[in-house]
Amino acid sequence: MKIGLTGGIACGKSSVGAMLVQCGAALIDADQIAREVVLPGEPALGEIVDLFGHEVLQTDGTLNRSALGEIVFHDADKRRQLESIMHPAIRVKMRERIAKHEAQFPDVPIFADVPLLYETGQDKLYDSVVVVYVPRSQQLIRLLNRHPGMTEEQAVNRIEAQMDIELKRQRADWVIDNSGTLEETRSQVETLWERLVRC
Repeated sequence: MKIGLTGGIACGKSSVGAMLVQCGAALIDADQIAREVVLPGEPALGEIVDLFGHEVLQTDGTLNRSALGEIVFHDADKRRQLESIMHPAIRVKMRERIAKHEAQFPDVPIFADVPLLYETGQDKLYDSVVVVYVPRSQQLIRLLNRHPGMTEEQAVNRIEAQMDIELKRQRADWVIDNSGTLEETRSQVETLWERLVRC
């Protein structure tokens, strides 16, 4: 069984993913794969440099994420162009890893942590979708606490670059409400795991 795990920025997907792994699930992280597909020598990095120029590279030839982020978070067209490079490359690697897992461990549910699952239409690739939820006001506070140098305007722009968390919550098969204590979240994750394992 393959399950999409998503939510908004600063909602706690990584924490929930770690809890699922502790329960016995397998987890693939799209953000980790996104870092892999832009390593030096990878085709996606070459396409990004062709599109945005060498100023998005560090002196050692690796991607300068901050420079690229500043470009795409302020320009929706450029963000879409970047996504048209990144998303297909990430999808290919995700499919490869899921197929490998399913061949080796057919009875172990695998979760794919995909921040832009709904935005990219990938929800259709999974048997069900879990959304990690916190209200938008809490999202903003968490994001600002995580990045002390970030302005409120920058944080709002990052949140608004994704589908509204309330819409994600409505579309989910399962919702983990991460606005309470760690223990409350863990209890929800364990309940979800028990239900999935019984399926």
